[in-house]
Amino acid sequence: MPQNYGATSPPITPASRRQLGRDGRTPQATPAKSIASPEPQGTVFSSTVNLANTTIGAGALAFPSAFAAMGLVPGIASCLISATTAAFGLYLLSRCATQVGQRPGDEWRKPSFNEVARISFGKGWITRLFDLAIAIKCFGVSVSYLIICKTLLPKVSETIAAALNQPLATESILRSQDFWLLITMGVIIPLSFLRTLDSLKFTSQIALASVAYLICVVVGWFALKGPSPERGEVHLWRFGKKTLSSFPVQVFAFTCAQNIFPIYNELRERSQKNMNAVILTSIGSAAACYEILGIIGYLTFGDLVGSNIIAMYPPTSLLIALGRLGIVLLVGLSYPLQLLPCRACIYAFTSGIVKGKKAPPMFSSNADDTPAEDDEDDDEEDGPLMPKRYVYGTAIGVGEMRNSKFVGFTSGILLAGFLIALAVDELEVVLGFVGSTGSTIISFILPGFFYFKLFRNEKGPVKWLALALGIYGLAVMAFCLTFNIIKLVAGQPPAGH
Repeated sequence: MPQNYGATSPPITPASRRQLGRDGRTPQATPAKSIASPEPQGTVFSSTVNLANTTIGAGALAFPSAFAAMGLVPGIASCLISATTAAFGLYLLSRCATQVGQRPGDEWRKPSFNEVARISFGKGWITRLFDLAIAIKCFGVSVSYLIICKTLLPKVSETIAAALNQPLATESILRSQDFWLLITMGVIIPLSFLRTLDSLKFTSQIALASVAYLICVVVGWFALKGPSPERGEVHLWRFGKKTLSSFPVQVFAFTCAQNIFPIYNELRERSQKNMNAVILTSIGSAAACYEILGIIGYLTFGDLVGSNIIAMYPPTSLLIALGRLGIVLLVGLSYPLQLLPCRACIYAFTSGIVKGKKAPPMFSSNADDTPAEDDEDDDEEDGPLMPKRYVYGTAIGVGEMRNSKFVGFTSGILLAGFLIALAVDELEVVLGFVGSTGSTIISFILPGFFYFKLFRNEKGPVKWLALALGIYGLAVMAFCLTFNIIKLVAGQPPAGH
């Protein structure tokens, strides 16, 4: 029998019994200043598409160079190991999600990093620290997407114009990075104000189609023209100065845990079987894409392959220009998938430091039962994706982020990201350190320690494997931070984002 992931009806207490009508029926609850939660509409397919799009990013372009740094066989094995650890971390988080709302009085809560941290470690600074780390990580990645779009689109315009025998003038606005940044913002702003991941499934499909096109370009080029005439050496095994630097590229290429709880909450039929299908299909698809790009790209250019595989092909080719445009679509349409968890964590972080917050009452039949000031607090206790409370099995939407805060947080993230992307052309140093900490925290450290804490009385090896994953995450973070500091001192760009 599949597990029931929904909240269960709370027991009837003397306090709640007094609120029953004389005929014994539950009065209609009408919480003040709350936004009704829509019924979950996510399917296994739409959830898989969104999680796969969250996983597959511009890091796919660097896999051939990662394979070149360690050799073909270790590159293939490392990719599979990274995929396995990422999938295991997602599985642990999906299991932890079932523990939210199980305590008496918590039936209305819904899973998020904030909620799982609360029931694992209690309230306090550590829970807010988790929210802050995730928010910074997602914000940094989203800004890097904007920078990628503004730097690639002028080159795409030049290539397409040249292929059509209509070269761009030197002063053409199509050569301006600022112009293309504004165009990019015009596309992503409407998408960023959508409240659910499921509403982004169509844009995720477009983004994944661009990945499929990139794979077709890489594979088709090799099939038709073979290895590059200037190809370097191809090694089955290799260990050199660049080998260690390729490790973070593969580990962090599978980071997508920031969206596992929104996907869980929006899934129409919640069961461990469906969650496992979403996790395995999305991570498996990402691993297949990375393996194909890594192997074929490495075989095409050997150890002379660069960190951006698409840049290795002739820039005058229209097919390559469309491939670069596909990368723009991939990262641009993935922007809202980073903004959504960023907004959720900022909301949870700021709500957690507001004084006087408390959980809303379980029942409310009229305005006199709850002071007016408590109504204001109903939506402050938890993150924006947590909010349903149940009155004898009937879902009453409460605790959703109010429109004013939803618009305010979204606008603030968009504006801050735009200004940073407008002012700088690269964020490698910042992203290297943010990725080394944020990615390991949400992908390995938190899943491992959350599960070990919540299922410590469970028999079997899973809890010990979870503990090992958490320790592995600490080791990865220590290694990447040390490695980034060394590279920073040496004047080289850091890894790990």
